Amino acid sequence: MDADVIVVGAGLAGLVAAAEIADTGHNVIVLDQEPEQSLGGQAYWSLGGLFFVDSPEQRRMGIKDSLQLARQDWMGSAQFDRDSDYWPKQWAESYLDFAAGEKRAWLRQMGHRVIPVIGWAERGDGRAEGHGNSVPRFHITWGTGPGLLALFERRCRDHVRSGKLRFAFRHRVDELVVTNGEVAGVRGSELAPDLTRRGAPSNRDVVADFELTAQAVIVTAGGIGANHDLVRKNWPTRLGTPPKHMVSGVPAYVDGRMLGIAQAAGANVINSDRMWHYVEGIRNLSPIWENHGIRILPGPSSLWLDSEGKRLPGPYYPGCDTLGTLGHLRRNGHEYSWFVLTQKIIQKEFALSGSEQNPDLTGKDIKLLVSRIGAKTAPGPVEDFKRYGEDFVVADSLEELVEGMNRVGDPGKWVDVDYLRVLMEDRDRELVNPYGKDAQLTMMRSHRKHRGDRILRTAVPHRLLDPKNGPLIAVRLNILTRKTLGGLETDLRGRCLLADGSPMPGLYAAGEVNGFGGGGMMGYNALEGTFLAGCLFSGRVAGRAAASAVS
Repeated sequence: MDADVIVVGAGLAGLVAAAEIADTGHNVIVLDQEPEQSLGGQAYWSLGGLFFVDSPEQRRMGIKDSLQLARQDWMGSAQFDRDSDYWPKQWAESYLDFAAGEKRAWLRQMGHRVIPVIGWAERGDGRAEGHGNSVPRFHITWGTGPGLLALFERRCRDHVRSGKLRFAFRHRVDELVVTNGEVAGVRGSELAPDLTRRGAPSNRDVVADFELTAQAVIVTAGGIGANHDLVRKNWPTRLGTPPKHMVSGVPAYVDGRMLGIAQAAGANVINSDRMWHYVEGIRNLSPIWENHGIRILPGPSSLWLDSEGKRLPGPYYPGCDTLGTLGHLRRNGHEYSWFVLTQKIIQKEFALSGSEQNPDLTGKDIKLLVSRIGAKTAPGPVEDFKRYGEDFVVADSLEELVEGMNRVGDPGKWVDVDYLRVLMEDRDRELVNPYGKDAQLTMMRSHRKHRGDRILRTAVPHRLLDPKNGPLIAVRLNILTRKTLGGLETDLRGRCLLADGSPMPGLYAAGEVNGFGGGGMMGYNALEGTFLAGCLFSGRVAGRAAASAVS
């Protein structure tokens, strides 16, 4: 054997699995088709948000959370309803116990820290029993995605020095070796060296073939988000028709290739139609990969319009119900939508998802972070997008704003200035009293009771058409591909299953490639902070299980 265990994929789940295996004294090889500078995969570009339940940080902010409430929210969001949901549901239960239990202590002993203000993501569909987080649970890693990755890269590098772990970059797996029904290794192509920067497309020039053997193989090769043809092929009818145009929230190597390779070897793939794409995507000012988009993390105050300028119905308000909003737009034929807001809203509520867009958090710059509070401008990266972003329109009058929206929008999708004026006047008139019938304004007022929203994320409700709150801003929001919620079916040890439900000897999976656990532990919806956390949990489970199974 070349190693006790082979891990395919050097993203977060792969690093966690490899570190856990090497901790037991076993030898592990980590293969990745990308060059070393892309170590960590998608997690590097993330905001580092993690889902915790009843954490000390929550309690300090007066947030009353519990495992029971988290389970209610998770199951109301997942909506498990298929025979194939047996293992995903088991994984969900196990993960919730982890998130409410040892997860924080496990990370903290490695040096992990979070910022003290807890975010409120996916605020829900308006039903206690339905989708969404009843309380804030989005804990942002101090150092964002790179800070989280560093914990596990450090562990892996220590094992490289001890000889227990070997990285093999530019090694693309093309086939799982199956001998007598058992996965015994991998075959693939060694690719030419490539000095391209992290995340940028690398060459696919083959310089040699390779074959490696091991007692177990763990697949941690990610999802399908950059393969738009495959996204469209798997697009579910419940979300309308697949869009003709999307922007990519992940690098080009997130193409679903290993899903097909594992399936060809006999592993069972389930819930391929479950996916997680955002509706607040903007085209990046400084793209790293082709069609590079990033997501706006909105507060609750922007007016949300479809591509023809009609207000979206409740509960499709900013930050509330991602897939519900996506389904509404696509069922009605909209390829994009609009936020309409003011300078007061953008300076308080707009954040951009991603490590590179948050230099204060990524760089652990306390002074820069504190400067956000009470600032008269948005954070620097947001202001840059406002000035130079091709999806942004800034104007001093509504007429000028709508003219810009019609210039940026698609031909034939015209916003009517008179309709929009009446809509905004009606909305503004509701602010005369501290109560009213506009559900979005009621939500905004309610959410300002949460200290995190009041300090950093929710502007004081104000009139959109009052010039002192301006200028007016409109943002074209594109559909942004991101996460795969289905994948390789696995049991609670991370073992890949055959179509008959029995384990496939020697094959394990972790991370996005198995829907973060079981083949889709989030069901139809996600509560955010669960993608990185799903990689951590499933990587740990698969790594420990594989290590215990090999001699």
